[in-house]
Amino acid sequence: MSKDIVSQKIRLNRFIAEAGVCSRRKADELIFQGKVAVDGKIVLEPGLRIDPNQNKVTVNGRLIIPAAKVYYVFYKPRGYLTALYDPHGRPTIKEFLQDLPVRVFPVGRLDKDTEGLLLLTNDGLLAQRLLHPRYGINRVYEAKVKGHPCPEKIYALERKGIEVEGRRVYPKALRVRRRDKSSTTFEVIVGEGRKREVRKLFASIGHPVLRLKRTQFGPLSLKGLRPGEIRPLTPKERRQLLKLIKT
Repeated sequence: MSKDIVSQKIRLNRFIAEAGVCSRRKADELIFQGKVAVDGKIVLEPGLRIDPNQNKVTVNGRLIIPAAKVYYVFYKPRGYLTALYDPHGRPTIKEFLQDLPVRVFPVGRLDKDTEGLLLLTNDGLLAQRLLHPRYGINRVYEAKVKGHPCPEKIYALERKGIEVEGRRVYPKALRVRRRDKSSTTFEVIVGEGRKREVRKLFASIGHPVLRLKRTQFGPLSLKGLRPGEIRPLTPKERRQLLKLIKT
């Protein structure tokens, strides 16, 4: 558990998974089989909330010590699902994570046809806060759209927004970066990152997204990375992330 983040209780199955013992689904099975104990007592509830700093968890009698927290910036290529497994056999980002020293998961998602920045970590508490709407962490995208949206349409989009997953969302900023014969490239800043939000914004004004790349997430950027590459966060970047989510 990172000492930089206020200790919070988390679900037992999640703790076991984040410690690198197994997947969360397998952790559920171990718990139901009576192979998991908390402070010496067998527990049969995967959803039991524990404090990793206070409670001792054992699996088959072995004390589970959480893995050190790790944080990486990953440049997800187009054509890959933001998932570690797909039942239909489609390509996932898992193939890029094989050489990492501990099990990690992506913070949020990019759809299969979107490329760009993903934060990878095993720090569930940090991930939970970074994704919470109350913090409004900026996501910056480069969106190439069909045609040339007129200023009136862009103004209306910024003022009225659209409804996504039951909430009205608005772009924080829309800036034209370049135009060519048949398309326009925008820099788009959003604060929640709801499902296909950027694509839905432009589709609502009749200019579908042709190509989409996330270039920044909070203080993190893709600088120096090519598609498929991963790098650890610098100490400065870690401090900047933690500063964003302090209450």
